[in-house]
Amino acid sequence: MASKPDEKQTTGTGAGEAKAGNGTPPSLNIITQYIKDLSFESPGAPRSLLNRKKAPAININVNVNANPLQEADYDVVLTLTARAEVEKEVLFNAELVYGGIFRIQNFPKEHMLPLLFIECPRLLFPFARQVIADATRNGGFPPLMIDPIDFAKMYQQRIAEEQAKNKVQTT
Repeated sequence: MASKPDEKQTTGTGAGEAKAGNGTPPSLNIITQYIKDLSFESPGAPRSLLNRKKAPAININVNVNANPLQEADYDVVLTLTARAEVEKEVLFNAELVYGGIFRIQNFPKEHMLPLLFIECPRLLFPFARQVIADATRNGGFPPLMIDPIDFAKMYQQRIAEEQAKNKVQTT
């Protein structure tokens, strides 16, 4: 699940091909991955497990946060929540807070936020997706296979929202 600290993984951003000013190539390493919090609730079980004529409405929310740990180490946390309902009856609630510690070295400063909010969650997502699928399957439902997420689009939306908020605050 986790890469060895001495293994190098460069990103596909194009920045990984250039050498830093000190001649060392940029690198992005996954030090470890972990489940910080996992919750699965099926409040209507066992009735909610019976065959239904109508497919449930499933609402999925995704959030990404990143915090520095040490000089080149960052904690990136991907939060996935899924709620399934049929006619206002909750079939299940699942929440996963899945993190990874990344060592990012020799990238230009302007590439750090896209790395932390696009590339790192992109690397974590397949593992988090599997945890959610296993939790829903173990809860008696078909495994919930969350569609791939466009983290670049999420990042752009987040930047646009922050710019709009800053613009409103300055006027």
